[in-house]
Amino acid sequence: MAVPALKERLKGIRKALEINQRDFAKGIFLSHSLYAQLESGTRNINDRIIELISTKYNVNKDWLKTGKGEMFGGDPPDTELNQLIEIYRELDPLFKKYISLQIKQLLEVQKGTKKEQ
Repeated sequence: MAVPALKERLKGIRKALEINQRDFAKGIFLSHSLYAQLESGTRNINDRIIELISTKYNVNKDWLKTGKGEMFGGDPPDTELNQLIEIYRELDPLFKKYISLQIKQLLEVQKGTKKEQ
């Protein structure tokens, strides 16, 4: 079985994480256009970018470089949570307090629902 090319492994990571190119690139501090060039194979990926991908998305560096081993070093990161954190960071403090209160109340409702079951 042939090992997929690096560009195919990059696409595979994004698909596994269910994230688009723009958000993936933003997560590793690259422009969308540079990342698109990496994924298309028109630009070579360097060790710094491999390190960023590995750190941010918990990708196995050996797998990324060679295609051998498992894609992720453990469980894949929770991209939905990461997106919520990014949105939360942009909110005004008053809205942050409101969101925190709502989450606490939802947790209490969930706990009450579990007790009833």
